[in-house]
Amino acid sequence: MAKINFGGVEEVVVTREEFPLDKAREVMKDETIAIIGYGVQGPGQALNLKDNGFNVIVGQRKGGKTWEKARADGWTEGKDLFEIEEACEKGTVIQYLLSDAGQIDQWSTIKKYLTPGKALYFSHGFGITYNDQTGITPPDDIDVILVAPKGSGTSLRRLFLAGKGLNSSFAVHQDATGRARERVIALGIGVGSGYLFETNFKSEVYSDLTGERGSLMGAIQGLFAAQYDLLRKKGHSPSEAFNETVEEATQSLYPLVAENGMDWMYANCSTTAQRGALDWWKKFRDAVAPVFEELYESVSSGNEAKITIDANKQADYRDGLEKELAELQQSEMWRAGAAVRKLRPENN
Repeated sequence: MAKINFGGVEEVVVTREEFPLDKAREVMKDETIAIIGYGVQGPGQALNLKDNGFNVIVGQRKGGKTWEKARADGWTEGKDLFEIEEACEKGTVIQYLLSDAGQIDQWSTIKKYLTPGKALYFSHGFGITYNDQTGITPPDDIDVILVAPKGSGTSLRRLFLAGKGLNSSFAVHQDATGRARERVIALGIGVGSGYLFETNFKSEVYSDLTGERGSLMGAIQGLFAAQYDLLRKKGHSPSEAFNETVEEATQSLYPLVAENGMDWMYANCSTTAQRGALDWWKKFRDAVAPVFEELYESVSSGNEAKITIDANKQADYRDGLEKELAELQQSEMWRAGAAVRKLRPENN
């Protein structure tokens, strides 16, 4: 493992150079990895593991949309595609990649197959961290591990096919076999991680829920909407408002941040842009800091977990969710975005 300096703080990370794919395959050579759930993370992790030479099977409810998706991706019924119970029985590692609500719903089924020496693998710390609400408490005689790719399963797969990797965190919650650490690192390499950094289940879910509600999704949508609405109110056209709010950010500036950092991006913009950005960023930081404090407290107290669990229990939750998503899709800003995307050179 390598010690890397992150902004003055030293952390231990695992790279593919230190723990190569051949070593990962050797660690897992006698294991059968059962992927339970073929929605957000399941396809990317399952296909990457399969392509990397691991023994992988998929467990899904037969006849549903995700069963058909798995078949379309090349999984074959009776060979490497099974009903959930049969896959759990066959698997020595059960990758529990259902949604948080799905994990709660299926826990009584999954738990029956967690026999001594198996490993229960998560990609989110939700079920374990909030087990007072989820009821997910594994038996003491299995390994409980986590690999959490820092992005969607779609991104994980896309980067893998491009010969790249998506960074992931990893954690060992319970080591019953003495092999939990080598198992989780091998699996992290197998699913296509760029590098692995260590965490624990609680830290993973606290940071993840904060990020999703904050700068990854919730806050960024709020920021986009506020600026777009202001520009429109001041008489700017939808095209101009969208380009100055979203398109320039995602297509020009954010890629520069990803490649070289915000400081480099600032240094490679006009002096007018530099001056304004340097003058205003702390005002925005100070304005939203209290909101982030409130958000983190809601996450750490378990309130966000309760909201999520309670919402998913509602019989009409899916209908309500579709209406909320439609509000975004049908907003002028994102309808303008759809038109702008069609005008990109690669689409013409």
